[in-house]
Amino acid sequence: MSPRKLWIGGYGPEQSAHGDGLKTFKRLVEEGTDGDVAVDVTWNIMAEGRPNTDLFELVEAGHMFLCYFSSSYLGNRVPELDVLETPFLFPDLPTAHQALDGALGEALAGAVRGRTGFDVLGFWDNGFRHMTNRLRPIHRPADCEGMTVRLQPNEIHEELIRSWGAIPVAVELSAGIQLITRLDVDAQENPLANTVAYGVDQVHSHFTMTGHLYGARGLFCHRPTLERFDPDLHDLVTQAATRAVEAQRAAAADLEESLRVRLEGAGAMFVELTGEERDEFVAVSGPAIELAHRKLPDGLLGLALT
Repeated sequence: MSPRKLWIGGYGPEQSAHGDGLKTFKRLVEEGTDGDVAVDVTWNIMAEGRPNTDLFELVEAGHMFLCYFSSSYLGNRVPELDVLETPFLFPDLPTAHQALDGALGEALAGAVRGRTGFDVLGFWDNGFRHMTNRLRPIHRPADCEGMTVRLQPNEIHEELIRSWGAIPVAVELSAGIQLITRLDVDAQENPLANTVAYGVDQVHSHFTMTGHLYGARGLFCHRPTLERFDPDLHDLVTQAATRAVEAQRAAAADLEESLRVRLEGAGAMFVELTGEERDEFVAVSGPAIELAHRKLPDGLLGLALT
């Protein structure tokens, strides 16, 4: 009898923190079912010439069982997720993880379940987003004046960049990488892992550790498929997802540290904001912070801050 197959996927290299998460999920499901369930992995759907947003369509249609994806891409359909798009929301990773593993994560998963065909099996760590550019060091918002900045299609992100005096260029990832590498835009904002994975470090030499947004990547699965599993397989899959979250976050933290050392060794110039400089960025980001909060139901922001 042929094993049952589950197709999972993502949009990053196999040798990455996200790849480690997918590998952990695959290993635990296959070991836990003694091979009765085979997990097929598409590591990077963009390598097949497809936009990363195809993952959403494949999972929601039931062709693919599970993918990871930046929560910001679902903000238009699930406004509650925009709480995670609040600039300068979390001061550090432990605070973010505690919120997403607790009441905030439960509330967001419930909102996704109510508005889409997905279930959320956990939140992966895409780290804090930082500004990189090819022109000059950035210490204050005034240093961003007139820069064109590629960013994700998200109205809050666009408002944030405008509040700094820069010009947002909101496009999906594969198109954004082309704009950056062709030097058609001046800057971008991403965690260090993404900056390196997408080759942006080859054209950007200035890195400012703004930490302006925390990036959560949800593990989105096809809810009807999950609900059809027998209780043992359902429990195994959800537990494997939890273990995958732990593995991915640990790998992401190690990678961030090693990439900083590697980039500095290759000549990248890093700016660590002083307290005064960071406060200036927070102050001018008020319009974006207000926009992020405008659509939120009562009490949701409090779950992020407790």
